[in-house]
Amino acid sequence: MGVGTSFKERLASGEPLIGTFLKTPSAMVCEALGRADLDAVCIDAEHAPFDRRDIDVSVHALTHAGTPAIVRVPALRSEYILNALDCGADAILAPHVASAQDAQFLVAQSTYGKGRGFAGSSRAAGYMARGMAEHIATSNARVSVIAQLEDKAALDNLAAKLAVEGIDCFFIGRADLTVSLGYDNPNEPAVIEAGEHVCRAAQAAGRRIGMFTANVDELPKWRALGASLFLLGSDHSMMLEGAKSLTSRVRAHF
Repeated sequence: MGVGTSFKERLASGEPLIGTFLKTPSAMVCEALGRADLDAVCIDAEHAPFDRRDIDVSVHALTHAGTPAIVRVPALRSEYILNALDCGADAILAPHVASAQDAQFLVAQSTYGKGRGFAGSSRAAGYMARGMAEHIATSNARVSVIAQLEDKAALDNLAAKLAVEGIDCFFIGRADLTVSLGYDNPNEPAVIEAGEHVCRAAQAAGRRIGMFTANVDELPKWRALGASLFLLGSDHSMMLEGAKSLTSRVRAHF
């Protein structure tokens, strides 16, 4: 990351950012990923067993490694958002943002003065080392808010969601979108078309787009459509792929 350039600023710039999902509640895994030249790591508290203590330890380890920490919260609820931000998360990724009202709620719960509860004793506030005014200003300027579009309903009235101020990026959740559209293959033409539709609408509205894809060969196409945040793979997939590669190479000698 550039010196003096925050994750929020880089996200706003539209430069390509590469991250991965963390599925293992482990400070050691965070430290290891912090050496991998990633632009961010997303702690997946929606689909992996992270409680508040796990999120706290993981954010701390990533911060120490100099890697921005995104937290995908378990659900679009104020307490989950508050917990992650008090732990010092650089960004919130909220699942199932299906309406403009959902997007507005997400912004409010992530922003002081709109709905986020204040605590000066948290890691985010420097354990009371910063005054209230400084912490509020710093946090509101630093925290990125990312809304995940992954439901069929999210495709309806898309312009209203894209118009919500305070969302830094809209993230296409392709797997859940696939299921919501009635398919079991993320490469179905209708799923791809839905993703393209979101990208084109976002480009027209001047909004940033992020996504997951299992096929990195697709990245040039999505990049051309305006996507800039790519959360790819996970620590689990990397371990599995690495182990398979090792055993394959070794068994070839037997």
